[in-house]
Amino acid sequence: MSEFTVGDDHFLLDGRPVRLLSGALHYFRVHEEQWGHRLAMLAAMGLNCVETYVPWNLHEEREGAYRDVGALGRFLDAVREAGLWAIVRPGPYICAEWENGGLPVWVTGRFGRRVRTRDAGYRAAVERWFRELLPQVVEREIGRGGPVILVQAENEYGSYGSDAVYLGWLAGLLRECGVSVPLFTSDGPEDHMLTGGSVPGLPATANFGSGAREAFEVLRRHQPRGPLMCMEFWCGWFDHWGAEPVVRDPGEAAEALREVLECGASVNIYMAHGGTNFAGWAGANRGGPVQDGVFQPTVTSYDYDAPVDEYGRATEKFHLFRKVLEAYAEGPLPPLPPEPKGLAGPPVRVGLDGWAGLDDVLEALGDPEGPSGPEDLEGMEGLKDLERPGGAEGPYGAQELGGAEGSSGSVWAESGVAPTFEELGVGRGLVRYRVAVPGPRIPYPLTAAGLRDRAVVYVDGVRAGVLSEESPTLPEPVAGPAEVELWVESLGRVNYGPRLGEPKGITGGVLHERQYLHGVRARGLRLGAFEEAGTVAGVPFGPVPEGAGSTGLFRGTFTVGAGPVDHAGLRLPGWTRGFVWVNGFCLGRYWSVGPQETLYVPGPVLREGPNELWVLELEGAGEAWVELGPGAPARSGTPRPEPERPVRSAAS
Repeated sequence: MSEFTVGDDHFLLDGRPVRLLSGALHYFRVHEEQWGHRLAMLAAMGLNCVETYVPWNLHEEREGAYRDVGALGRFLDAVREAGLWAIVRPGPYICAEWENGGLPVWVTGRFGRRVRTRDAGYRAAVERWFRELLPQVVEREIGRGGPVILVQAENEYGSYGSDAVYLGWLAGLLRECGVSVPLFTSDGPEDHMLTGGSVPGLPATANFGSGAREAFEVLRRHQPRGPLMCMEFWCGWFDHWGAEPVVRDPGEAAEALREVLECGASVNIYMAHGGTNFAGWAGANRGGPVQDGVFQPTVTSYDYDAPVDEYGRATEKFHLFRKVLEAYAEGPLPPLPPEPKGLAGPPVRVGLDGWAGLDDVLEALGDPEGPSGPEDLEGMEGLKDLERPGGAEGPYGAQELGGAEGSSGSVWAESGVAPTFEELGVGRGLVRYRVAVPGPRIPYPLTAAGLRDRAVVYVDGVRAGVLSEESPTLPEPVAGPAEVELWVESLGRVNYGPRLGEPKGITGGVLHERQYLHGVRARGLRLGAFEEAGTVAGVPFGPVPEGAGSTGLFRGTFTVGAGPVDHAGLRLPGWTRGFVWVNGFCLGRYWSVGPQETLYVPGPVLREGPNELWVLELEGAGEAWVELGPGAPARSGTPRPEPERPVRSAAS
């Protein structure tokens, strides 16, 4: 068996110097049946290694309920079959433009600012997760005949904190769990990030998109010896809803890559192939110089303007990178695999002939109206252990409960204040809040204080407006008495910066003028409920309402002919905001604000013959059809370099 080690100036394979030419490809953003093709594309570009993160929240969305942890192992087996090495970055925090930076909602909801620190409760949760996950890695290390050569400790920690005790403990935990390959850290090439994120004795790497010589000079000040590596060479960038797409000039990116290699360094191209944020797992950012400003949700596509695009096709950037990399290859590069083929023929309209209103969908698939007590909070069992003011019986205090034990209905069915998504156990999805405006009273402004992120509001059953964090007050005042409903959606949790882990929902209360409205009822609709076998069959579908503007769950079918189909693209002209499923597989969020207009449909999701389509529209449907075609063309846009530091010194 081989041995991979860290030398004074190079990485060493059985004592021989090697340069890592790696590319990022996240197994959780690519359909499993397409892993082989995408890995072959990386090899054809001239790479000898692949890097992947591991999202904790995908595999343990609810505490103790592990889901397909073996997917990582199967991916690493595919890496080995492709003849590549592997770098694994298990977090527990990963950023990655992924929901909550990969941390489960039950973790950030319970521990708050104590995540990513030496806090004993947080460390215990991490240790349980790592002991479940890491056998997938350890069994596939290079010393056991597998592809894994490096494992990262935490992720860009210097952009967040300075808890050296926590970092040292985490590195020790990786060793206790059996990881024997070299560990490393990665941070932005700035003094405060490297001092905050490095671990004595572990090689440090740097993340940047240009200026390799300057970046490595900074790294050398902190690490005089050891191999140089850019662990994230940002060859493109991600997009936000409502913003212009970011596209990096291929020639400029290729020259920046050449500079990294001319420094004698190893490199990991981030991203080599970006893939897709399926099922509402896209994260979000905050604007401003320290990421504490305007909320910026990330789109469903994670194309990243990568050399291998979202559809698995080689771009101009791919061919330019290939020319740069082949000069460092140990032999001829393998040929490209066949280019994926889209659905044949011109786009077709798929009619939608079934519909159920949001209330009916919530009744069929929703959680109970308010958790029945602290012990039943989904994944939030630890709330009952939080400090309670005045020795109150529950996490909010008995005076806030809407009823008494033994009374009809749930003791939590009506709350003194609006519970957050975290308190309701809702990660991806939406919550319906209901509250009464007492009366009689004259009209006053109605505000959802601390709203995260977007709410469609109804007053006495009539739509009254759409609210957001920036515009939390209805345009018209509300008189009392009145019944108010607010359908609030999380558009993705922050994955980077000091706002990591911030709660979702109505976090500051519902205000009528300056008066808080109490007696709030809340009911969650988790996206995960649509994934549970047979649940949608219980939704009472009826005819589609005439005209546009409805909300609810729409259903239709379409037929796919014989022959292989690698992908398709789905567009929703005239529709506003929601989610789409094909044969029970969630393609992700659509939103008319753009810039993304087409949702990627993986070929393995499609079936020869009839296929079922669901569209959950939350704001206002278009006409009762969607468009299915071969997919988006090769990406275009105005070339822009990656954002300048210090807008964001660490991107993923």
